[in-house]
Amino acid sequence: MSRKIAALQPYLLYFAWIVSVVATLGSLYFSEIRGYVPCELCWYQRIAMYPMSIILGIAAYRGDTSIRIYVLPLSIIGAVISAYHYMLQKVPGFHEIKPCTNGVPCNVDYIDWLGFVTIPLLALVAFVLVIVAMVVVRQSVEE
Repeated sequence: MSRKIAALQPYLLYFAWIVSVVATLGSLYFSEIRGYVPCELCWYQRIAMYPMSIILGIAAYRGDTSIRIYVLPLSIIGAVISAYHYMLQKVPGFHEIKPCTNGVPCNVDYIDWLGFVTIPLLALVAFVLVIVAMVVVRQSVEE
């Protein structure tokens, strides 16, 4: 492992925790303050992200790198759901797929910054950042 990554090692858990807290607060902002009703896929992404805000905070405080075995599956599942949700919104061939049958349709863009940034993309970025941090933590523990 390079020296730069080794120097960042003590902060990776804090970084992943901050990412998950920002994502959690962001989703709460969009639903509770802006009034955007979450669709079914948004709820599944929240189910993956919200617990990570708590368990990563505890792990970062304790310096417990073994938490990666719990966080990686949650973040990978959340990333897959976010990627699928984003494709429903932005890929024309996916528009015909209707996974959300109750409430708000999953292909609705509440935000569309710069023509491509949507809420599922923001969630996907957060999940990928947590995955990368956990993979680097895992590699450094194994060395």
